[in-house]
Amino acid sequence: RPREDCLSGLDNKCSVYPLTFDKNENMAAKKKSVAMHTNYLSACSFTNSDMQILTASGDGTCALWDVESGQLLQSFHGHGADVLCLDLAPSETGNTFVSGGCDKKAMVWDMRSGQCVQAFETHESDINSVRYYPSGDAFASGSDDATCRLYDLRADREVAIYSKESIIFGASSVDFSLSGRLLFAGYNDYTINVWDVLKGSRVSILFGHENRVSTLRVSPDGTAFCSGSWDHTLRVREVVFSFPVCERRGEG
Repeated sequence: RPREDCLSGLDNKCSVYPLTFDKNENMAAKKKSVAMHTNYLSACSFTNSDMQILTASGDGTCALWDVESGQLLQSFHGHGADVLCLDLAPSETGNTFVSGGCDKKAMVWDMRSGQCVQAFETHESDINSVRYYPSGDAFASGSDDATCRLYDLRADREVAIYSKESIIFGASSVDFSLSGRLLFAGYNDYTINVWDVLKGSRVSILFGHENRVSTLRVSPDGTAFCSGSWDHTLRVREVVFSFPVCERRGEG
């Protein structure tokens, strides 16, 4: 289990806090600033080791940092505007991550070389969220253009668009079910849409939040997901969607 948690913010820093501490301890004294960008930090994530942190920033870059020393290990240049989101490849030995930004681009990076190895530019507005498919062979994105999209890394192209004419507000956050069959997407119209990844159709629309949905994440065991909103609440829901094993069409 991780011993520390990282937080990014508008002070251009990535701060690391211990997850275990005595109730009488001063939390501010335990805080450690690891990363320093020249603009706000939009996202951060520990790599497969809790000794390194990956960050994304409004300065248009991503960066890899050593937690203990705070030293910059690698920087990633290529976005033409603010970088809003990132996600690490799910493989334990994987050395790639994907980022999305205000330049409408999703970019896949090699953490060792610092080079962009794939780039996709099919969205029509800012990309707010990116998330790898469980196998690591694809990723989804959510954008202010009111669509979510699926990109196949092996085919090097966009393979699906998840949208409806009635959806006119941006998608702020996306995540896959454990099997990869469902894509959950939070929107600025306070709703969560659930998409069938294979068919491209909407399975369900979920209500409950009273302001825009800012983030969501499926639990590690896949049985539930949590959404966070500008209404100051977190909501946890069970993943109870099912699909027919087969479909039989009548004759005649």
